[in-house]
Amino acid sequence: MNPQINPLRQFFRQPAIYIKLPSLGNHWPKDTLAMPDNGELPVLPMTAIDEISYRTPDALFNGQAVVNVIQSCIPNIRDAWAMPNTDLDTLLLAIRIASYGHELELSSTCPACGHQHEFSVDLRGIMDRLKKPNFEIPLVNGDIEIHFKPLSYQQVVENSIRQFEEQKVLSILPDSDVPEEEKLRLLNQTIMKLTRYTVIAAAQCIAMIKTPQAMVSEQPWIQEFLANCESHVFNQIKDHLVALREATDIPPLQLDCPECKHRYDQTFTLDQSNFFAPAS
Repeated sequence: MNPQINPLRQFFRQPAIYIKLPSLGNHWPKDTLAMPDNGELPVLPMTAIDEISYRTPDALFNGQAVVNVIQSCIPNIRDAWAMPNTDLDTLLLAIRIASYGHELELSSTCPACGHQHEFSVDLRGIMDRLKKPNFEIPLVNGDIEIHFKPLSYQQVVENSIRQFEEQKVLSILPDSDVPEEEKLRLLNQTIMKLTRYTVIAAAQCIAMIKTPQAMVSEQPWIQEFLANCESHVFNQIKDHLVALREATDIPPLQLDCPECKHRYDQTFTLDQSNFFAPAS
């Protein structure tokens, strides 16, 4: 027996399912994804180390747990920080299915009668219903064409952390012992920061702005344009980005209350704090 080869390798985890990315590998930077010839990525079940990582609150908050688990379970992904955010839900669903099966038990409360009941959802059906927004259609406004791209997971995490920190300031300021004049100054400062972060996040979603004279892809120039364009232009861009984001939202589930038979929509979200808990 070759002493360099672990004799237990044959008992290592094996791919449980294969998936295609909604992005089909587009918008991934070079060398961050090794796409197989057939376009299907093998997905391995989670290890015990992966499960522990996913139960660490700080690692969940800063995105490191998600990155670690994705790269562990889908080795073809070399840098999960760089993945287009439009692929995230598909990857998380695939890892959950590969690790614990396709059935997920949830609870819901009927809005008509208040009855709480358990129900089961087939995650394969959820995955099949996920859509990819069309980033190929530019937004045309007068003489300019605005071309869009998805945010990377790293950008999403960084933007969320910045927003969270400033929102936290807004929430604690009213009850703080800070003098009113200083409180007002901090409030204005925080609002200005949130406005600037909104502009930065919008600029990150723009791949290029084409004018009759130039094609601009430099982020500082795009940010400067967003900060100085007319409000109706910025609102058009914001509405376009909202439509792109909503295209990736998981459609609500239709449930029938077993008590009063009322049919209603149940929102389904990938709550990362408990989504990877094994079925009891």
